Amino acid sequence: MAMSANPDRPEEIRPEEIRSQENRLEESRYEEEERLACGRLLSGVWDAGDAGRTADDPHLLTCPHCSAALAELTGLGDAVRRTCAEEPGVPEAATAAITARVMDLVRLELRPGRPLPLGEPEEDHWIVEAAAARLLRAAVDALPGVRAGSCRIAPLDPADPTGPVRVRVEVAASLDRSLPDVADAVRTRIAAVADQDIGIRLGAADVLVVDILDDEYGDGDDDQSHGRGGAA
Repeated sequence: MAMSANPDRPEEIRPEEIRSQENRLEESRYEEEERLACGRLLSGVWDAGDAGRTADDPHLLTCPHCSAALAELTGLGDAVRRTCAEEPGVPEAATAAITARVMDLVRLELRPGRPLPLGEPEEDHWIVEAAAARLLRAAVDALPGVRAGSCRIAPLDPADPTGPVRVRVEVAASLDRSLPDVADAVRTRIAAVADQDIGIRLGAADVLVVDILDDEYGDGDDDQSHGRGGAA
């Protein structure tokens, strides 16, 4: 903190120090809702498990708190998949999308997600990740032959929580169009809704096609799909 040379004047605080304090405050609010007893963030542990990075972190291999969190996450996912498999009329490819949405709901129950900036950096307006993700999933669902699964939103630059964001969305799609065309349509839709409806600044949008919908589902006549995987 800068000190005034005149003792009769109040101490001066540089703008960058104010912004740094605000960032730490927002981060602490976010972390308090999901920090494990060992000090790790639950979201970070889950992200490592989803990405298959647990073997690269000695802490995750030995920590009982992280191991329990990963076991609970895996067990819940397995339970959802078993339920879908036992339910008549639920095709194999729909299981992945259903499971992804259930896991997103579980995350929402634990915490609403990180705060995301609305508008310009100097404006003090925010929306939580869960609310923004819900709007983006609904927008993707409105596209013909596309069904949204998991949607995660994070700062494009982790060091700048007030900057543009990166969106990662998983979708199931029909083969009425090529998968690259589907991915482009999803990105265009996300960009439009992010800018016009939500007000977040989109820096990047990653689209992962995790399942293929059959022709009837793609035409909107029947809620059916099958298990041919795809990516774009």
